[in-house]
Amino acid sequence: MDGKSRDKLFACIGALSFVMDDLRIYLDTHPRDQEALDYWKKVEKVRNEAVKEYTKCYGPINMYDVDVDDRWTWAEGPWPWEGRC
Repeated sequence: MDGKSRDKLFACIGALSFVMDDLRIYLDTHPRDQEALDYWKKVEKVRNEAVKEYTKCYGPINMYDVDVDDRWTWAEGPWPWEGRC
């Protein structure tokens, strides 16, 4: 993947995260809204797939995505906010 693909994928994750944050606020006050719950599950699945793809290609976005094998790799590589993503 090239830099543009990386940028697009990162932007997509950001947009999906925003949707989930907005839905979370709504669901806090409407916890039984089945349509909103179904939409949450749909968006969550797409976001998780995007994060998995990003992590596989470019490294973790947050510490929960670190693949710990023989060392802690969270601090390796460029950080997403350093303008290299």
